[in-house]
Amino acid sequence: MEELIRSNNQSQLEALALEHPTFGINVSNVRDRIQSRLALFHDSYDAIADCCSELNLSPPIDTIWNLWLPLAMQIAEWRKSIDRCLIQGFLGGQGTGKTTLTRVLTVLLKQLGYRAVGWSIDDLYLPYVDRVALRSRDPRLIRRGPPGTHDVQLGIEVLTQFRQGNFPIALPRFDKSLHNGEGDRTVPEIIDRADIVLFEGWFVGVRPIVSQFDIAPIVTESDRQFARDMNEQLRNYLALWELLDRLIVLYVPNYQLSKQWRKDAEHRMIAQGKTGMSDLEIDQFVEYFWKALHPELFIPPILETANLVLEIGAEHTVTAIR
Repeated sequence: MEELIRSNNQSQLEALALEHPTFGINVSNVRDRIQSRLALFHDSYDAIADCCSELNLSPPIDTIWNLWLPLAMQIAEWRKSIDRCLIQGFLGGQGTGKTTLTRVLTVLLKQLGYRAVGWSIDDLYLPYVDRVALRSRDPRLIRRGPPGTHDVQLGIEVLTQFRQGNFPIALPRFDKSLHNGEGDRTVPEIIDRADIVLFEGWFVGVRPIVSQFDIAPIVTESDRQFARDMNEQLRNYLALWELLDRLIVLYVPNYQLSKQWRKDAEHRMIAQGKTGMSDLEIDQFVEYFWKALHPELFIPPILETANLVLEIGAEHTVTAIR
């Protein structure tokens, strides 16, 4: 693949694209699409490599060619179709690569002439003092992350400002390292202009469901009550989701992989002499979020309405695009 791209072998690249067509490629447009993708690759490769270096990644040529470039071009087309800032949502659990994806897309969209801003639902966490007070009222919210630990109204106000073009915008930011890892709000980032907001999070776009919540690790009545309460909390987020123009889902059919991915990451940290969680602590950590919003219950309904679904396999790579 790399040799074909670097040698500008357009005819063979066109043939490969038609074997497994994605992102709207067909016989009538394949020549123009591949030509544009080649130009974007050569113009942006150095910037992509720099971005990957910052993320401690090697630039994966197949991923660049088959996913990052055409996805950036697709988002640029979506932006062209509206006369205002595009709010592009990304839903993805731990280890799916949503942070890497949005960072790279920011680089590519800049090359395409658009200023994209990456933002996370994590940046909407309640301030530290408010979360301490929340935890005293509901001890089940021992961790930040589940529905109810965010300032949803602030998110609505900020995304509305982007949609209306009310710049400059004070974009909330959250520093997870503060208060011994509890995290807190930090100085907002001032955004003078933006064409696209890449808004990502582990339950962005997720909606309430009808369920008995009878699936491991939801096994006790208190677990089921917690799941029902978190499901009800999602209703407070619906007005925020309505501000999304489109939603891309990074879907892991084998959701159990997130446990192993987290363990692998913690093992690497410990090997470097850093502190990390034990395997038992990781199991408890991951299962806490499964008890709040179980991926096998909440993700499948979203797949039917998402604009794009990227299936993620065991090696963190995209195995299917639909």
